[in-house]
Amino acid sequence: MSEGLWISEAEVVSLMALPQAIDALRDGLREEAAGRASNMVKTHASWANGSTLHAIGAVFDGWGTVGTKTWAHTAGGAMPLLILIDSENGSVQAIIEAFALGQMRTGGISGLGTDVMARPDASRMTMIGTGKQSITQVAAVAAVRPLTRVTVWSPTAVNREALAEKIEAKLGVEAIATQTLDEALDSADIVTLATRARSPFLSADALPRGVHVNAVGAITPERAEFDAALIERASVMAADSVPQVRKLSREFMDAFGEDEARWQRLQSLSTLVAGNARRPADADLTLFKAMGMGISDLSLGIALLKAAREAGAGRPLPAITRQAPRLTL
Repeated sequence: MSEGLWISEAEVVSLMALPQAIDALRDGLREEAAGRASNMVKTHASWANGSTLHAIGAVFDGWGTVGTKTWAHTAGGAMPLLILIDSENGSVQAIIEAFALGQMRTGGISGLGTDVMARPDASRMTMIGTGKQSITQVAAVAAVRPLTRVTVWSPTAVNREALAEKIEAKLGVEAIATQTLDEALDSADIVTLATRARSPFLSADALPRGVHVNAVGAITPERAEFDAALIERASVMAADSVPQVRKLSREFMDAFGEDEARWQRLQSLSTLVAGNARRPADADLTLFKAMGMGISDLSLGIALLKAAREAGAGRPLPAITRQAPRLTL
């Protein structure tokens, strides 16, 4: 039995880049489509000032690993940890500091959704939102499409200008910070939303024909980024986790309610990936809703553990007994 490893944030970054993360996600979604991987549906609790405690996990039957990721999103920050567990004996395979992993997971799943659902010739991207996820979101799309221009919008001018400068410096792609949302959306092929908006701000009629939308910001019911008309306009819709959309996405819950026939329009990204699907030539608008799911986290975690063992990276975990101690009563 291999010893367990603690893998640090610095090691995560050194062991995996976005193209490898996207490949790992593709492998994991194929396992899900084949019935060999399943999610623990995300659960969360909230407290003062919008802070949230999250837990998410998955089982990979064929890969001998189960695991969970947990974190608290607070005003003071967060420190997520991913724990990989041997499915045969319950031993801890790895504890992975998972902030960078989460950024690659969230960016990578948008990249994979874009690869499957956007036009093959898509080259103009709009990034709405300038938080910590934004540069990774742009980089993930750039990994699957030859971007020639990125427009950036957020309500705060200094933030959008800073992100545009970072995109040009790190990715070598022309980036323009626009003064208005409409200006940012003009002629866009791919639009990614990564905001903490509490009410919809993106309307269907603001988007050009042929666009693909990645919606990744609103993952709890108190948040929403786009209006219901955008859902009605979509030719193809997919999500990383349909059950979590049904439980936690206010946008879809408000649009579909209890109408099961309408919910059938929302497909799992794993189904599209396993079927080597591509965007229909006549599609007006495609929509990918990312909620975050355990299969995605474990897909990256398993690939990182393999890479760490091959590279001799990581710090050995102390021996942990798997027997309950005898209590003194």
